Amino acid sequence: MYRKIIPGVLILALALMACGFQVNLPSVVTPGPATTDQINVPLPSDTTQTVDMAFSFGAGNMNVHPGTQSLVSGSATYNIPDFKPTVTASGTTVSIEQGNWHMNGIPDVSKIQNVWDLALGNVPLNLTINGGAYNAMYEFGGLSLKNLTIKDGAAQSVLDFSSPNAVDMALLHYETGASTVTMTGLGNANFNSLEFTSGAGDYKLDFSGALKRDGSVHITSGVSSLTLVIPAGVPAQVTTSGLANVTYGSGWTKNGNVLTQTGSGPQLVVVAELGAGTLNLTH
Repeated sequence: MYRKIIPGVLILALALMACGFQVNLPSVVTPGPATTDQINVPLPSDTTQTVDMAFSFGAGNMNVHPGTQSLVSGSATYNIPDFKPTVTASGTTVSIEQGNWHMNGIPDVSKIQNVWDLALGNVPLNLTINGGAYNAMYEFGGLSLKNLTIKDGAAQSVLDFSSPNAVDMALLHYETGASTVTMTGLGNANFNSLEFTSGAGDYKLDFSGALKRDGSVHITSGVSSLTLVIPAGVPAQVTTSGLANVTYGSGWTKNGNVLTQTGSGPQLVVVAELGAGTLNLTH
């Protein structure tokens, strides 16, 4: 986008100079050397209390996973000083926020570096992540997430529960813009309700894993390609609405806009509202 702006600025400057005006063109800002901040927030004195944790991240790469004896630990590497994160911890409330960028010129976006790599401890968590246009890798297997909320913009995101969530999760809420999002191992998330809202994009929700209780899923999406992976033998009902083209394989029966798969054990009840595009049900 910035490369498109620069020629326009030059043309305008030349035109004004021809009319006798003097114009000071904005300088091109080159990011400096990378700085790495170490992040470490110790466990609370009472590890049975639920911690409210929030991350706010703009553009760049974000990696969140289990694997620390602290509440949260890891690093933030950046080469724009304004990106320096702020860590605030008070009792059972923790926030880590990326600093705002105050641009004083046209940035060389190809050289910007901003990477967070954060490990979470295994205590009860209400986790909220607010992201921008970024790439994200989320591994939540084995954590104790009571609620999980992720809101982002134009993201490339992969989320996985490779092993069961250690506590009951009341709500898993994911809200995104025009993105590509893959969520796997959702059967391990141990959620009561899952809400997924998106704009146009490419999305995959895979409910593989050890489904321990009935779960309700509500999906609202624009003109998108949506794949739902529901393992064979899991009782499921998928109700669709909108203009999407619905495809499904063996094991599903269709009655109007309701598709049903028989099985035993906990049941998934899915409502999928798609403006247009495709919805594919697969095992």
